[in-house]
Amino acid sequence: MTAPLYQYPAKTLLGRVVAKQRILAHVRATAKLRERLRDEVAQITWHAKLAHSTLNLPGTEDVPELQVFVITLKGEDLHRDVLRAIDRAIPFPILFELNGARGIRATAAYKRPSQADPSKWVLDDHYASSDWLPAETPRQPLPTAIDLKQLYQQLLRSLLPAPARQGEALPDQLDRLRALEALKKDAATLEKRLRNEKQFNRKVEINGELSSIREKIADYDT
Repeated sequence: MTAPLYQYPAKTLLGRVVAKQRILAHVRATAKLRERLRDEVAQITWHAKLAHSTLNLPGTEDVPELQVFVITLKGEDLHRDVLRAIDRAIPFPILFELNGARGIRATAAYKRPSQADPSKWVLDDHYASSDWLPAETPRQPLPTAIDLKQLYQQLLRSLLPAPARQGEALPDQLDRLRALEALKKDAATLEKRLRNEKQFNRKVEINGELSSIREKIADYDT
């Protein structure tokens, strides 16, 4: 999807390089994760800190601060496991910008304190993402917000593949989009089976299943 890249105010900018070992020290690092960090990531930069002290917006229990990380890639893309590792190592919500051979892509996962243990964070998957955009794409000012939680939700929603319904809360929107993604995968599987099936009766059955799933997709997608 086409989503904006944002211009972060000068007062929020940090530009601090984060050593890969600092990330690995805070997560259970598998050999595969170490390999991906080595082979896919050239540099991790703590680009900006969005906080009361830098934006003059009050924090909330859910979003006391919001961090922006820029990841310079060695190749064309980055595995989600690397993003999850960085998110798990940093106890604040994070917006990522991936900077690689294909341009710049913004991505984020919804992240919130656990209700059972507020010292721990619950992390969704990183399917809130923009398209790859040219590096010279003009940037937009941050949206207006009354606090950091509202700002975070607006930034995250700008990256989601479908808009919110009227009055739909962010967790409900994410649940709906998760279900939509699962249905689309099921539809793709059935479409492949339909193409490969030789028996007419089975084709009719599969086509019926596919029509039912497509109806559900249309319902979730509007």
